[in-house]
Amino acid sequence: MEILKTGSDTLFILLGAIMVLAMHSGFAFLELGTVRKKNQVNALVKIITDFAVSTLAYFFIGYSIAYGVNFFNGAEDLAQKSGYELVKFFFLLTFAAAIPAIVSGGVAERARFNPMLVATFMLVGFVYPFFEGIAWNHRFGIQAWLQTNFVAEFHDFAGSVVVHAVGGWIALAAVIVLGARRGRYNKEGRLSAHPPSSIPFLALGAWILTVGWFGFNVMSAQEISKISGLVAVNSLMAMVGGTLVALWVGKNDPGFVHNGPLAGLVAVCAGSDVMHPLGALVTGGIAGGLFVWMFIMTQNRWKIDDVLGVWPLHGLCGAWGGLAAGIFGLKALGGMGGVSFMSQLIGTLLGVAIAFIGGYAIYFMVNKVVGIRLSAEEEFNGADLSIHKITATPERESGW
Repeated sequence: MEILKTGSDTLFILLGAIMVLAMHSGFAFLELGTVRKKNQVNALVKIITDFAVSTLAYFFIGYSIAYGVNFFNGAEDLAQKSGYELVKFFFLLTFAAAIPAIVSGGVAERARFNPMLVATFMLVGFVYPFFEGIAWNHRFGIQAWLQTNFVAEFHDFAGSVVVHAVGGWIALAAVIVLGARRGRYNKEGRLSAHPPSSIPFLALGAWILTVGWFGFNVMSAQEISKISGLVAVNSLMAMVGGTLVALWVGKNDPGFVHNGPLAGLVAVCAGSDVMHPLGALVTGGIAGGLFVWMFIMTQNRWKIDDVLGVWPLHGLCGAWGGLAAGIFGLKALGGMGGVSFMSQLIGTLLGVAIAFIGGYAIYFMVNKVVGIRLSAEEEFNGADLSIHKITATPERESGW
């Protein structure tokens, strides 16, 4: 029975890893549809290459920092318990690799390719797993301190803060270091419109992410015996709330409509296992409105050129999700209980601080050493020319 259970758990978490891996194609197509046509090839190459670099960083460094596990024993040892620990690494890697995928959407159209890969390795190898270990593996005694002082630990079931807020706040740091795209704002500070190149591709990316999110959330249980239909329904309700509020607040704009469900799903990750479905609906609805409002504020008023709006979508909606778990997870509001708003507040602020400070330090350092901003010519002609030109070489012109 133990072998069967372990084998079932291994298959369960493997399917989750595959679903979240598929979400990375959603990141790619969401960015592909949003950026201008001259930068589409670069967007596609970035996402898959970032995933490869993230795998190496997390395998050799990050997973050990977060969980104290290494993979330098013999193959026989690694294969014990049906290789569950290896597949768990694969599943959690897909979460870690979401960090550079999130950042990619914020810094699109003006970042150099190779220096960004260096930053990816450092983020996934050091910054992300540092907070991941605190939140999900009780590192450094912070969860115990929260339990002692506020009755409950910081609760983040599927990563509203650990993945999304961390990725969004790292992206904000990167955008600040890079500056706005050339021509995005004129001399009077007015916004120059850069409309999405393909609404169908944008919508496809959003749909892929939405479907994959049910693996992201439900399979965060990591064991088949802990699977909860409540997580699935709460994810559904938050998705619906985010969609409808973004539709209303965004005045039917298709870009806002397709990011609305993503905002709701980002926000519900943390408390999806403890909220009532009505609480999840409200959480998602607030996130949908928050994304639209803050996207407009950052682009128009604050002149923060975050191309896909990843700071409002992931950074702010993720932080809201961390807080929402401490509100709608309370028994007084129909939740399961076992959460504390103060623990949620402190844990969320800690994640934001680690992400922004760590992200800013890495991008500032890489920028000082090798530079991360494209030249004016490269930016004018389309992202990083070394990537963009691959579709225009003479030997391929007749074959593609």
